[in-house]
Amino acid sequence: MAFVIDLAVDINAPTELVWQVITDFPRYGEWNPFVSECHSSLVPGEPIDMLVHLSDSPRKQREWIRSHTPGHELSYSMKPVPPGALHSLRSHTVTPLADNRTRYESHFELAGWLHPVVVALLGKKLRHGFAGMTDGIQKQAESLRGS
Repeated sequence: MAFVIDLAVDINAPTELVWQVITDFPRYGEWNPFVSECHSSLVPGEPIDMLVHLSDSPRKQREWIRSHTPGHELSYSMKPVPPGALHSLRSHTVTPLADNRTRYESHFELAGWLHPVVVALLGKKLRHGFAGMTDGIQKQAESLRGS
């Protein structure tokens, strides 16, 4: 069974603004405690390069864009480690709500026969990191809406 982290939050900001926060990679360092740098064309099949904070020493992480529906959904994953040892999926989804609000959903899953080792070493830090990023997206979008 895969290790899954699903988070969701209703944000008091329009969907377009929330999407702007998610895809404005040069500003990640201003609000994102988990991924302080990010670079990507967002073209499926092309890389997404990140600086991820899972310990005192941030580490570079390269994953690959799987899908991108501008203004709605973005997903990426690591290249699977053969033979079925480890694979991941990360997605961001935004859905418009009434009153110019947005539902943001964060999904992460890690699977493969090696994933229990990774979860034992990093599971708590991954949960904390994704929660911090979700909170950061909400705060940044609501702050920009107030501007």
